[in-house]
Amino acid sequence: MERTLTIIKPDGVRQKSIGEVIQRLEASSFRIVGMKMVHLTSEKAGEFYAVHKERSFYQSLIRFMSSGPIVPMVLEGENAIDRLRTLMGATDPAKAAEGTIRKDLASNVEQNVIHGSDSPASAAIEIPFFFSQTELV
Repeated sequence: MERTLTIIKPDGVRQKSIGEVIQRLEASSFRIVGMKMVHLTSEKAGEFYAVHKERSFYQSLIRFMSSGPIVPMVLEGENAIDRLRTLMGATDPAKAAEGTIRKDLASNVEQNVIHGSDSPASAAIEIPFFFSQTELV
């Protein structure tokens, strides 16, 4: 079994898509082993997205991710990282496949409803950023 981190971003929370996203995750045979709602400070958002610090969109991303509550979750399942990336769809909702979360719920490249770890190495860093071992079942 593989674990990955996903986050329902502030736009997903604002548009009341939490339930729909969770329903899609569970319908795709993911097991939710950790979940909470938090509101990141800009400093914490900066820490989480530090890998993008040199990119042109970094400051905008930090403002967005600290603009409202988010729902981080740890998912478990066979091939969880790749399956989640497929279910999420392309970063740009206009390029995402039909039936994906981003195609159906997102409005643009930055406000695209959901984040997912892109590799086992990323998941190993991202999961403990939000969850201690005692918060995972």
